[in-house]
Amino acid sequence: MTAWLIGVPALIAGAILGALLARRSPHSAKRALLAVNGALLAAGLALLIVVFGGGAAHASTAAAAGTSGNSALIGAGIAIAGSSIGAGIAVAYTGAAALAAMSERPEIFGRAIVVVGLAEGIAIYGLVVAVILTGKS
Repeated sequence: MTAWLIGVPALIAGAILGALLARRSPHSAKRALLAVNGALLAAGLALLIVVFGGGAAHASTAAAAGTSGNSALIGAGIAIAGSSIGAGIAVAYTGAAALAAMSERPEIFGRAIVVVGLAEGIAIYGLVVAVILTGKS
């Protein structure tokens, strides 16, 4: 809860400062955006190191409780996120190409929908992997 009380005002202040910076100099705004993205990446990596590298105290606590930790849940989240992003990119390209092709030849509607459906299947594969991983934890 404390993190939200600190983080939300900081994000709002950062958004306001970013908007002001973008008005003055778009080039500086791109640099600032890259710096913020790098800071978020570093914070995420630090969080993963804390979660996975809890040390001997964490290992003994997990062994006493009979749990293996959160690694399966993190893997399930990564599987869903990666497959959803991949499916979104695939549907964007195949959907645009299918609409362009159907504007010239309307009779290929069925084949175009199949191709877009196959691209969407990538997200379903990620969901299946996530269900398998969470079932093992």
